[in-house]
Amino acid sequence: MKTVAFVPIKLNSQRLPHKNILPFGDKPLCWHVINELINVKQIDEVYVYCSDEKIINYIPKEAKFLKRNPNLDGDLVKGFDIYKSFIDTVGADIYVLAHTTSPFLKSSTISSALLKMIESNYDSAFSAKKVQTFAWFDNKPINYDLNDIPRTQDIEPIYVETSGFFMFKQDVFTKHQRRIGFNPYIQEIDEYEAVDIDTKEDYEFALKLIKTLNENGREQHV
Repeated sequence: MKTVAFVPIKLNSQRLPHKNILPFGDKPLCWHVINELINVKQIDEVYVYCSDEKIINYIPKEAKFLKRNPNLDGDLVKGFDIYKSFIDTVGADIYVLAHTTSPFLKSSTISSALLKMIESNYDSAFSAKKVQTFAWFDNKPINYDLNDIPRTQDIEPIYVETSGFFMFKQDVFTKHQRRIGFNPYIQEIDEYEAVDIDTKEDYEFALKLIKTLNENGREQHV
């Protein structure tokens, strides 16, 4: 069974210019999640999917570069079209889609989810943050009864997808055009791994977080 990880990257990001190659710790932002993927022993190949060969200067040497069509860099291009282009080019039984904007994601977390897929009957997996609080949608509570308010510790938790990773078997995508299948495993991640960098404010917060983690001696990988 072949497992391939791929990280789509474009260098002309809108909200935070040059986001993927900004300094983060002692490496570029994009380097971190790619390095964690490389350290997952169940992954056979790790690809960076980018239209600009300059990205090679910012990624671990063990990662493979695959040049994509520059048309896929457009602001209105959907992620699905990028994923399909890659999957049409590189064959695998299981794909691991990861994003550079989750630099605190750990290889052990990725490996844990992947092993669940390999050893069990899950057809996909994704990273999510557990939220156990009073939640509303469309002006209505979604996980508690207004007439019988539970204790916070007894409330039904909800799980919020993060951009960290999505794993799926080949036919989940090729047959059903989905990155989450019909029997997914939800890999719960902590507050640090759930950090997602899309804006200048996100980036500045993450830099402060690195500093705090270093000062407190907490184990982390940036």
